[in-house]
Amino acid sequence: MAKILVNESGPLHGTVQISGAKNAVLPLMAATLLTGDTCRIEDVPDLADVKVMREMLKSFGAEVEELSPGVISVTAKEIKTTVGDSELVSEMRASTMVMGPLLARCGKCVMPMPGGCSIGKRPIDLHLKGFRALGATVEFDEDKEHVILTAGPDGLVGDAIYLDFPSVGATENILMAATLAKNVTIIENAAKEPEIVDLANQLNKMGAKIKGAGTDTIRITGVESLSGSIHTVIPDRIETGTFMLAAAITRGDVLVQNGIPGHVRPIIAKLKECGVKVEVQDDGIYVDAREGELVATDIKTLPYPGFPTDIQSPFMTFLTTVHGQSIVRETVFENRFMHVVELNRMGADITTESREAFVPGGKKLHGAKVRATDLRAGAAMVLAGLVATGTTEVSEIYHIERGYENFVQKFKGIGGDLMRVEED
Repeated sequence: MAKILVNESGPLHGTVQISGAKNAVLPLMAATLLTGDTCRIEDVPDLADVKVMREMLKSFGAEVEELSPGVISVTAKEIKTTVGDSELVSEMRASTMVMGPLLARCGKCVMPMPGGCSIGKRPIDLHLKGFRALGATVEFDEDKEHVILTAGPDGLVGDAIYLDFPSVGATENILMAATLAKNVTIIENAAKEPEIVDLANQLNKMGAKIKGAGTDTIRITGVESLSGSIHTVIPDRIETGTFMLAAAITRGDVLVQNGIPGHVRPIIAKLKECGVKVEVQDDGIYVDAREGELVATDIKTLPYPGFPTDIQSPFMTFLTTVHGQSIVRETVFENRFMHVVELNRMGADITTESREAFVPGGKKLHGAKVRATDLRAGAAMVLAGLVATGTTEVSEIYHIERGYENFVQKFKGIGGDLMRVEED
């Protein structure tokens, strides 16, 4: 098991390049199962989750080739099985993304219940509701460990589907399944995230007929078949926000390149409320926190375009260092305050009540042994270590490596004093 050692680093300075988005590339890879033609995906980040998805695609019979760093091709000419590999599925929640493509192309799919971060209940009920609306039968095995999906005798048939919550995963899964369904499918109260738009763009390149991605109503006119495509993954907005916060918490200045400003508007707005200077420039987003006193602000996580739940823990870490008390309200996942215990080990003194965290600012954090309790909490611990006295030892960093490419190297490139070491 590896860990990251972080020392107090002083103000970060320089330029950092943002990688392709983890939350975009995984459904893009899953979508390649919809066609027997070759799909090429560019700006693919080198992440643990991407490696798992590659093995997942191979397990179904797809040929996956790395053409060059960050560029892969997937050819699923023949689907050899529609049963998900239990070991692979247990490693990554996003494995559920293959259900829609397999159901649409093959008419059936058997999938073990998924794994992933322990940040709260993330049931697949809405995914299954959508598949049922398209005419599929949904059954479970005796132990409730596998879900068994079967299309109707005439395949999937389009329908109007209202999501009780704008779930990103459900929207993506239903969207992919509907591309090959007969007639028209309308998804109402759909998720609006940029990753949804990215997936729709790729599917349209493959010959799908999708309109409305990025709004709460998506219309999909089914087609008989899809073809190959060449597509570039959008930049990772959560990585963008993480490095913006790295500049802010260390009172440094960093140019974040390749991030899309429109994707991180809530983060920009909240940093400005705290007194951080944020400028959108031609070559990136420039964050400067070197001058003036930074002050508290409240945040409330919401589905896009609201404040992203994935940046809540890094932003909370930043708020421990500013003047005044902040309140953080988590409305998306009920168990996303696990990092509070770890921050308090470092002197944060945060209290929680239900889905609210009360964050007293002005704290001088000190190094400690802490855990990356989930992917984004791991990044939060590293941010804390950058400004804490002494050395911070972050364990269970496999969470971090699921979602951040070249994490340590990028921080070192802007002046961070940290290193990855293998534990005995």
